[in-house]
Amino acid sequence: MKTLKDLGNLQGKRVLVRADFNVPLDGTTITDDGRIKAALPTIKALREQGAKVILMAHLGRPKGKVVPELSLAPVAKRLGELLGVDVPLAKDTYGEDAQAKVAAMNDGDVVLLENVRFNPEETSKDPEVRAPYAKKIAALGDVFVSDGFGVVHRAQGSNYDVAADLPAAAGLLVEKEVTALSKATENPERPLTAVLGGAKVADKLGVISNLLGKVDRLIIGGGMAYTFLKALGHEVGNSLLDESNIETVKGYMETAKKNGVELLLPVDVVVNPGFPAGDDAVIDPKVVAADSIPADEEALDIGPETRKLFHDKIVDSKTVVWNGPMGVFEVPTFAEGTKAVAEALVDATHAGAFTIVGGGDSAAAVRNLGFPEDGFSHISTGGGASLEFLEGKTLPGLSVLD
Repeated sequence: MKTLKDLGNLQGKRVLVRADFNVPLDGTTITDDGRIKAALPTIKALREQGAKVILMAHLGRPKGKVVPELSLAPVAKRLGELLGVDVPLAKDTYGEDAQAKVAAMNDGDVVLLENVRFNPEETSKDPEVRAPYAKKIAALGDVFVSDGFGVVHRAQGSNYDVAADLPAAAGLLVEKEVTALSKATENPERPLTAVLGGAKVADKLGVISNLLGKVDRLIIGGGMAYTFLKALGHEVGNSLLDESNIETVKGYMETAKKNGVELLLPVDVVVNPGFPAGDDAVIDPKVVAADSIPADEEALDIGPETRKLFHDKIVDSKTVVWNGPMGVFEVPTFAEGTKAVAEALVDATHAGAFTIVGGGDSAAAVRNLGFPEDGFSHISTGGGASLEFLEGKTLPGLSVLD
């Protein structure tokens, strides 16, 4: 994979950078600027070289239409604050305003193009639709830098096709992500432990299958754990359940046994009369054994015994990858399991382990629960991309840089 140093001297060059600025918004207020901060090293490195930095990114899912609420204006404002310079926002992605703003740039200037997903061609599955659109964007730059790890698992106009039109390389963030995730997949220090949570088994079938040939321990929590418990013949009440994958899960448990992989499931859980949604939600938690979930209750978090079990196994590891919360962490009552796993990763890091928080909900949980980012070896900026990397898939946005 080519990196920034392979692009040579960038003084005075127009450098198109695909970043990931898909940040959460409350109206026009950014509630988590982690992805913007993650892009700063590449932007600063390019500015120091005297490059003209032309940033492009998406926000939300406007589905090829101009949606004012999904404008990148709040991102341009926040980016300017973080860099201490004015960051103009073009009114379009490649049209007259983008061309004019790029033409007016001096060395070291930064310009942000408007949401690339306002263009229907951006996410088209047809390469012949994307290619001419990408050429219009490519005309704005001299070289291309891919620094939006959160989109490298997709072949889209601004991160894949543009790379075919210009000299292209990975930015510092993408390089850092690939290096970190490779440490967990290529000759990792052992014991290697993977912790998987989140709502759906189906979302992680591929990664479970791949990891069963690589890890020493596989810890399963969150909503997906109840399909495993059901596969063991246990009552799971109203808990999340993927009936269609029970047989697949049974097969995974057999594979784990055959491969000598220690597979850990919850031994106790926190149940509630129902999902705590709405102002009139009933919150009446109680701890029960994982094989004794009442038929009329829903398990929403792992219990205290499980937290200790998972903690001890994580701390007794040299490499840990975590993807997916242990419960409904957005509700404080059911956040203790996710908090316990985060604390275990911090303890493991302090003990010398290499720890990865695999983006998505896990990264959001770490930030929302107030954990310091330097408590972990690496927090990925791409949930789907990190999962597919761990799954062993070829990521189009990376392969195009080879």
